[in-house]
Formats: sequence, C-alpha cells, structure tokens
Amino acid sequence: MNQPVILHIETSTNVCSVAASEGAKCLFSLSNDEGLNHAALLSSFIEKALEELKTQSKTLDAVAVSGGPGSYTGLRIGVSTAKGLCYGLDIPLIETGTLSVMYVPVAKDIKDKNALLCPMIDARRMEVYAALFDAGGNIKKDAAADIITPESYAHWLSEHVIYFFGNGSDKCKNILKHPNARFINDITPLAENMILLALNKFNAKEFADLAYYEPFYLKEFQTTTPKGLAP
Repeated sequence: MNQPVILHIETSTNVCSVAASEGAKCLFSLSNDEGLNHAALLSSFIEKALEELKTQSKTLDAVAVSGGPGSYTGLRIGVSTAKGLCYGLDIPLIETGTLSVMYVPVAKDIKDKNALLCPMIDARRMEVYAALFDAGGNIKKDAAADIITPESYAHWLSEHVIYFFGNGSDKCKNILKHPNARFINDITPLAENMILLALNKFNAKEFADLAYYEPFYLKEFQTTTPKGLAP
C-alpha cells in the first residue's frame, strides 16, 4: 500500500523549519534558527522540498502545519502558507500542536515511565505556553499560558520528576528549585518531528477545516506602544 507523502511546516518560534515525508520516513528536512525571518525563508524552503519530491517522482497527499501556541506572526505565516498550498493542490490540511511536536524528540530518551514532560514556549515576561505530558504522550495538563513562580507545578512536582524544555524553560531554571525539576537544553519545534503525529492524523482522516482553521494562539495578539508615543 502506498504511504502518504506529506509536507510539514513549523514556524511557531524563531525557528523556520520544513520537512517532507513518505509514511514515517523523512525525505527532506531544512531548518533555520537565526530569527523571525519566516516570511523570507519559508517559500524557499518549501520550493526546495517540492523539488526533492519531484526528483523522486512523488506528489503531495497533504500538508501538515504546526498550529501553536507560539509566535503570533510566525503562526500566521505558517498557517496561511499551508492553507494556500492545500487550496492550490486540492489536498487536505493536518494540524499538529506545537507542544506535542516538542514532546516527540524528548520522549525518546526518557526512561522513567512515571516522569512528566513539560514543553515550554517563551511568552512575555515570566509567562510561558506550556503543557504536561506523561511518558506515553497523554496530556496530563492542557496547554495554557502559565505565569512562572516558585510554586508553579508544585502539585505535579511533589509526585513526579518533570522534565522542562523549550525556550520558555530557560526563564524557569532559577525559579523552579524543586528537586524533581529537571531541565533539558536545546529543544526547539522542528518540522521533522511532526512526521509521526501528522501520519497518524492522516490515517485517521483527522483533517482541519480548510476554510475555517485558525492557529491556536492561546492569547490574543498584543501590540505595544513605542516609547515616546504613549498618551
């Protein structure tokens, strides 16, 4: 049986990332972490991915997009691009949660089945977008905008070792001092880690509504007034 060919787009943080897969196999992966320049990079990355698929005589069956939470601008760029491709090629759109994408590479290395995993994306000031997963990938605490204090996650930490990771965890290292708090460095959401999540949704025909799908922002977009212009 032919395996679905899926293009994966991840733009929820400062990393711009694109991958292409056939079934569970990654055929192409390209990322850039030099800042929020997704508008300039994404089209080029996608073009390279499609060129690679063409050399292998493969055509897309779906587009998957990392749908948030994360950067408002990054998510808008990624989702609008993904929807445009789906409209143009008449193929379905698959949404994967960004925190779930971050969970994937960490879960492979955690041997403690009682541990919890907490991906974190930096928000504003002492706030993070975070969720809690168990070792099997089940959500124990839904994604939320959490303000970090020394008491954050105290209930969970009293019963579990928790691995915190993602760019939001950096601001927590000097605040969460519980002995069960562990920190993992250098984990970012990457398109290649969307592959199994997207494949499962494709096989289950869990497609996003192309006309109405919007990113999962968690919070409304907030603008700031430049200094000197405040009333």
